[in-house]
Amino acid sequence: MRDIKVLRTAFGILGNVFGVLLFMSPMITFKRIISKRSTEQFSSIPYVIALLNCLLSVWYSLPFVSPDNLLVTIVNSIGAGLEATYVLIFLIFAPKKEKAKICGYLFVVFSIVSCVALISLLAFHGNKRKLLCGFAFTTSCIMMYGSPLSVMRLVIKSKSVEYMPFFLSLAVFICSISWFIFALLGKDPFILVPNVIGTLLGAVQLILYGIYRDNRGVVKKDEMNESIETRTGELQDKKLAYNEDA
Repeated sequence: MRDIKVLRTAFGILGNVFGVLLFMSPMITFKRIISKRSTEQFSSIPYVIALLNCLLSVWYSLPFVSPDNLLVTIVNSIGAGLEATYVLIFLIFAPKKEKAKICGYLFVVFSIVSCVALISLLAFHGNKRKLLCGFAFTTSCIMMYGSPLSVMRLVIKSKSVEYMPFFLSLAVFICSISWFIFALLGKDPFILVPNVIGTLLGAVQLILYGIYRDNRGVVKKDEMNESIETRTGELQDKKLAYNEDA
Protein backbone atom coordinates (compact mmCIF):
# COMPACT_ATOMS: atom_id res chain seq x y z
CA MET A 1 0.00 0.00 0.00
CA ARG A 2 2.81 2.40 0.91
CA ASP A 3 4.68 1.59 -2.32
CA ILE A 4 1.55 2.35 -4.35
CA LYS A 5 1.14 5.69 -2.56
CA VAL A 6 4.80 6.61 -3.22
CA LEU A 7 4.48 5.57 -6.88
CA ARG A 8 1.25 7.57 -7.24
CA THR A 9 2.95 10.65 -5.77
CA ALA A 10 5.92 10.23 -8.14
CA PHE A 11 3.66 10.14 -11.21
CA GLY A 12 1.69 13.09 -9.82
CA ILE A 13 4.88 15.14 -9.52
CA LEU A 14 5.86 14.16 -13.07
CA GLY A 15 2.40 15.20 -14.23
CA ASN A 16 2.84 18.53 -12.42
CA VAL A 17 6.18 19.23 -14.12
CA PHE A 18 4.92 18.54 -17.64
CA GLY A 19 1.55 20.14 -16.85
CA VAL A 20 3.26 23.42 -15.95
CA LEU A 21 5.38 23.19 -19.13
CA LEU A 22 2.19 22.77 -21.16
CA PHE A 23 0.57 25.75 -19.46
CA MET A 24 3.69 27.83 -20.19
CA SER A 25 3.98 26.74 -23.85
CA PRO A 26 1.81 29.62 -25.27
CA MET A 27 4.18 32.24 -23.83
CA ILE A 28 5.94 32.63 -27.21
CA THR A 29 2.58 33.41 -28.82
CA PHE A 30 1.74 36.02 -26.19
CA LYS A 31 5.19 37.58 -26.41
CA ARG A 32 4.39 38.14 -30.09
CA ILE A 33 0.94 39.56 -29.27
CA ILE A 34 2.43 42.00 -26.74
CA SER A 35 5.25 43.09 -29.06
CA LYS A 36 2.83 43.68 -31.96
CA ARG A 37 0.08 45.00 -29.66
CA SER A 38 -2.41 42.91 -31.61
CA THR A 39 -4.02 39.47 -31.23
CA GLU A 40 -3.93 39.12 -35.04
CA GLN A 41 -5.81 35.93 -36.05
CA PHE A 42 -5.25 34.08 -32.76
CA SER A 43 -8.34 32.76 -30.99
CA SER A 44 -9.05 33.24 -27.29
CA ILE A 45 -11.36 30.20 -27.07
CA PRO A 46 -8.67 27.56 -26.26
CA TYR A 47 -7.43 29.69 -23.35
CA VAL A 48 -10.95 30.33 -22.04
CA ILE A 49 -11.68 26.57 -22.15
CA ALA A 50 -8.36 25.85 -20.43
CA LEU A 51 -9.25 28.40 -17.72
CA LEU A 52 -12.62 26.69 -17.20
CA ASN A 53 -10.90 23.31 -16.95
CA CYS A 54 -8.33 24.57 -14.43
CA LEU A 55 -10.96 26.18 -12.19
CA LEU A 56 -13.16 23.05 -12.20
CA SER A 57 -10.09 20.87 -11.64
CA VAL A 58 -9.07 22.93 -8.61
CA TRP A 59 -12.59 22.72 -7.18
CA TYR A 60 -12.80 18.97 -7.78
CA SER A 61 -9.41 18.32 -6.14
CA LEU A 62 -10.18 20.25 -2.91
CA PRO A 63 -10.16 18.01 0.21
CA PHE A 64 -13.89 18.39 0.96
CA VAL A 65 -14.75 17.25 -2.59
CA SER A 66 -12.06 14.73 -3.53
CA PRO A 67 -9.41 13.86 -0.88
CA ASP A 68 -5.72 13.04 -1.62
CA ASN A 69 -5.52 15.14 -4.78
CA LEU A 70 -3.24 17.95 -3.54
CA LEU A 71 -0.95 17.61 -6.57
CA VAL A 72 -3.94 18.17 -8.87
CA THR A 73 -4.80 21.31 -6.88
CA ILE A 74 -1.24 22.67 -7.19
CA VAL A 75 -0.77 22.23 -10.96
CA ASN A 76 -4.23 23.52 -11.83
CA SER A 77 -3.89 26.53 -9.52
CA ILE A 78 -0.74 27.46 -11.46
CA GLY A 79 -2.57 26.73 -14.71
CA ALA A 80 -5.55 28.89 -13.72
CA GLY A 81 -3.21 31.81 -12.98
CA LEU A 82 -1.41 31.47 -16.33
CA GLU A 83 -4.59 30.99 -18.37
CA ALA A 84 -6.21 33.99 -16.65
CA THR A 85 -3.12 36.03 -17.62
CA TYR A 86 -3.41 34.90 -21.25
CA VAL A 87 -7.10 35.83 -21.37
CA LEU A 88 -6.30 39.22 -19.79
CA ILE A 89 -3.72 39.87 -22.53
CA PHE A 90 -6.42 39.09 -25.11
CA LEU A 91 -8.73 41.58 -23.39
CA ILE A 92 -6.04 44.27 -23.58
CA PHE A 93 -4.96 43.82 -27.20
CA ALA A 94 -8.03 42.36 -28.96
CA PRO A 95 -10.35 44.52 -31.13
CA LYS A 96 -13.50 45.90 -29.45
CA LYS A 97 -15.83 43.26 -30.92
CA GLU A 98 -13.48 40.49 -29.81
CA LYS A 99 -13.27 41.99 -26.32
CA ALA A 100 -17.05 41.81 -26.02
CA LYS A 101 -16.98 38.14 -27.06
CA ILE A 102 -14.25 37.34 -24.52
CA CYS A 103 -16.25 39.03 -21.77
CA GLY A 104 -19.22 36.88 -22.79
CA TYR A 105 -17.08 33.72 -22.66
CA LEU A 106 -15.77 34.68 -19.22
CA PHE A 107 -19.31 35.28 -17.96
CA VAL A 108 -20.22 31.73 -19.07
CA VAL A 109 -17.08 30.28 -17.47
CA PHE A 110 -17.60 31.94 -14.09
CA SER A 111 -21.32 31.13 -14.19
CA ILE A 112 -20.58 27.43 -14.73
CA VAL A 113 -17.93 27.32 -12.00
CA SER A 114 -20.14 29.25 -9.57
CA CYS A 115 -23.15 26.98 -10.23
CA VAL A 116 -21.08 23.81 -9.77
CA ALA A 117 -19.51 25.18 -6.58
CA LEU A 118 -22.77 26.40 -5.02
CA ILE A 119 -24.83 23.32 -5.94
CA SER A 120 -22.11 20.95 -4.73
CA LEU A 121 -21.84 22.82 -1.40
CA LEU A 122 -25.51 23.43 -0.69
CA ALA A 123 -27.30 20.45 -2.26
CA PHE A 124 -24.83 17.55 -2.22
CA HIS A 125 -22.59 15.81 0.29
CA GLY A 126 -20.03 13.00 0.23
CA ASN A 127 -19.99 10.85 -2.90
CA LYS A 128 -22.81 12.81 -4.57
CA ARG A 129 -20.76 15.99 -4.31
CA LYS A 130 -17.72 14.22 -5.77
CA LEU A 131 -19.88 12.78 -8.56
CA LEU A 132 -21.27 16.19 -9.62
CA CYS A 133 -17.90 17.96 -9.52
CA GLY A 134 -16.20 14.97 -11.16
CA PHE A 135 -18.57 14.99 -14.14
CA ALA A 136 -18.10 18.75 -14.58
CA PHE A 137 -14.31 18.41 -14.35
CA THR A 138 -14.15 15.43 -16.74
CA THR A 139 -16.33 17.18 -19.35
CA SER A 140 -14.19 20.34 -19.35
CA CYS A 141 -10.99 18.27 -19.46
CA ILE A 142 -12.19 16.32 -22.52
CA MET A 143 -13.06 19.64 -24.20
CA MET A 144 -9.54 20.90 -23.54
CA TYR A 145 -7.89 17.71 -24.81
CA GLY A 146 -10.08 17.86 -27.92
CA SER A 147 -8.58 21.18 -29.02
CA PRO A 148 -5.54 19.61 -30.85
CA LEU A 149 -7.89 17.75 -33.22
CA SER A 150 -7.95 20.73 -35.60
CA VAL A 151 -4.12 20.79 -35.69
CA MET A 152 -3.99 17.04 -36.33
CA ARG A 153 -6.47 17.46 -39.19
CA LEU A 154 -4.25 20.20 -40.64
CA VAL A 155 -1.19 17.92 -40.40
CA ILE A 156 -2.99 15.13 -42.28
CA LYS A 157 -4.35 17.55 -44.89
CA SER A 158 -1.07 19.39 -45.48
CA LYS A 159 1.19 16.35 -44.87
CA SER A 160 3.42 18.67 -42.83
CA VAL A 161 4.18 18.93 -39.08
CA GLU A 162 5.11 22.62 -39.34
CA TYR A 163 2.27 23.66 -37.03
CA MET A 164 2.60 20.74 -34.58
CA PRO A 165 5.88 21.07 -32.61
CA PHE A 166 7.38 17.74 -31.53
CA PHE A 167 8.20 18.70 -27.94
CA LEU A 168 4.70 20.05 -27.36
CA SER A 169 3.19 16.77 -28.59
CA LEU A 170 5.67 14.83 -26.43
CA ALA A 171 4.77 16.94 -23.38
CA VAL A 172 1.04 16.29 -23.95
CA PHE A 173 1.71 12.55 -24.13
CA ILE A 174 3.93 12.37 -21.03
CA CYS A 175 1.65 14.68 -19.01
CA SER A 176 -1.47 12.67 -19.92
CA ILE A 177 0.09 9.27 -19.27
CA SER A 178 1.47 10.49 -15.91
CA TRP A 179 -1.98 11.60 -14.74
CA PHE A 180 -3.48 8.43 -16.22
CA ILE A 181 -1.22 6.25 -14.02
CA PHE A 182 -1.78 8.62 -11.06
CA ALA A 183 -5.55 8.18 -11.44
CA LEU A 184 -5.25 4.43 -12.01
CA LEU A 185 -3.25 3.95 -8.79
CA GLY A 186 -5.70 6.19 -6.90
CA LYS A 187 -8.75 4.55 -8.51
CA ASP A 188 -10.16 7.92 -9.58
CA PRO A 189 -12.27 7.51 -12.75
CA PHE A 190 -12.82 11.26 -13.17
CA ILE A 191 -9.09 11.91 -13.61
CA LEU A 192 -8.58 8.60 -15.42
CA VAL A 193 -11.08 9.01 -18.31
CA PRO A 194 -9.92 12.38 -19.74
CA ASN A 195 -6.27 11.39 -19.43
CA VAL A 196 -6.88 8.14 -21.33
CA ILE A 197 -8.21 10.37 -24.13
CA GLY A 198 -5.26 12.76 -23.71
CA THR A 199 -2.78 9.85 -23.85
CA LEU A 200 -4.36 8.48 -27.03
CA LEU A 201 -4.41 11.91 -28.71
CA GLY A 202 -0.80 12.54 -27.65
CA ALA A 203 0.23 9.15 -29.08
CA VAL A 204 -1.56 9.92 -32.36
CA GLN A 205 0.25 13.28 -32.56
CA LEU A 206 3.62 11.54 -32.11
CA ILE A 207 2.70 8.94 -34.77
CA LEU A 208 1.71 11.73 -37.18
CA TYR A 209 4.98 13.48 -36.43
CA GLY A 210 6.86 10.26 -37.23
CA ILE A 211 4.99 9.90 -40.54
CA TYR A 212 5.29 13.51 -41.75
CA ARG A 213 8.47 14.73 -40.01
CA ASP A 214 10.44 14.81 -43.29
CA ASN A 215 7.78 16.94 -45.00
CA ARG A 216 8.51 20.14 -43.05
CA GLY A 217 8.45 23.04 -45.49
CA VAL A 218 7.30 20.89 -48.44
CA VAL A 219 3.89 22.54 -48.36
CA LYS A 220 5.40 25.98 -48.74
CA LYS A 221 7.50 24.82 -51.68
CA ASP A 222 4.48 23.25 -53.34
CA GLU A 223 2.51 26.44 -52.80
CA MET A 224 5.36 28.47 -54.33
CA ASN A 225 5.60 26.13 -57.33
CA GLU A 226 1.85 26.27 -57.79
CA SER A 227 1.94 30.06 -57.60
CA ILE A 228 4.77 30.22 -60.15
CA GLU A 229 2.94 27.83 -62.46
CA THR A 230 -0.26 29.86 -62.13
CA ARG A 231 1.53 33.13 -62.89
CA THR A 232 3.38 31.54 -65.83
CA GLY A 233 0.07 30.28 -67.19
CA GLU A 234 -1.47 33.72 -66.83
CA LEU A 235 1.45 35.33 -68.68
CA GLN A 236 1.19 32.77 -71.49
CA ASP A 237 -2.55 33.41 -71.80
CA LYS A 238 -1.94 37.16 -71.97
CA LYS A 239 0.77 36.65 -74.61
CA LEU A 240 -1.51 34.49 -76.78
CA ALA A 241 -4.29 37.05 -76.47
CA TYR A 242 -1.89 39.82 -77.48
CA ASN A 243 -0.68 37.86 -80.55
CA GLU A 244 -4.25 37.15 -81.63
CA ASP A 245 -5.13 40.85 -81.33
CA ALA A 246 -2.03 41.73 -83.33
